[in-house]
Amino acid sequence: MNKHSYKKKAWISGLVIFLVIIAIIYFNRSYAYIYDHIDKMALKSPDRNHSFLVVNNKTASSSLTYVALGDSLTAGVGTDKYSDSYPYLLAQYFAGNNYQIDLEDRAVPGVKTEELLNGLVPAAIKDQPDIVTLLIGVNDVHGMIDRKDFRKNYETILQMLTKETKAKIYVINIPLIGASNLVTPPYNLIFDYRTQQYNKIIKELADKYSVNYIDLYTPTKDLLRSNGPHYASDFFHPSKLGYKIWADLIYADTSQ
Repeated sequence: MNKHSYKKKAWISGLVIFLVIIAIIYFNRSYAYIYDHIDKMALKSPDRNHSFLVVNNKTASSSLTYVALGDSLTAGVGTDKYSDSYPYLLAQYFAGNNYQIDLEDRAVPGVKTEELLNGLVPAAIKDQPDIVTLLIGVNDVHGMIDRKDFRKNYETILQMLTKETKAKIYVINIPLIGASNLVTPPYNLIFDYRTQQYNKIIKELADKYSVNYIDLYTPTKDLLRSNGPHYASDFFHPSKLGYKIWADLIYADTSQ
């Protein structure tokens, strides 16, 4: 190898190493930015108890118990009032003019399927619900939880709910949340792929256990890619408007 060829090879090798380092830095910083921004905004759950009585008609004599299981999305993070959360809006829809709804909020921000299974599902069963909605998995997706573990946890949740309650169960698939100014490439693609894979698992298990499957991912995917009034200030959790959109879509499926 002559001197010129050696210098050329060394230059190319150096360039490749430099580009790899830049790529690693970008991947790390773009991933960290997502959670740094969410943490910086520090959105809290709206003030709430775990139990609410939702009545549209004070003369309604029949009652139903509705349990909402989930994480921060079900706890209403992103709104100032729990009455703007999608479970509360659903409770109003379920109540109509004929029922009073005892809404039991079983949601804790940050939980994954494993924590939901071990802590919140037993509490939900004790509530003796007539209706259950289950929206869980966003933290599993972002926490890079193995799909096998996710399937195992989700299936156990459905086993417990179907065997130990008489509730009508609605499983809501995982929406693709995170505006494009927060979740940048390649993580927008990575999270989208993982969300779709987890949703396939949810659909398979919903069919296996004969529970109602609600597709929230498809009708909101394009909307949730962009920032707008449907997002709270962290560009991750929905705003009052965002939860209203969700509630309308979910209820449309429950009414079919």
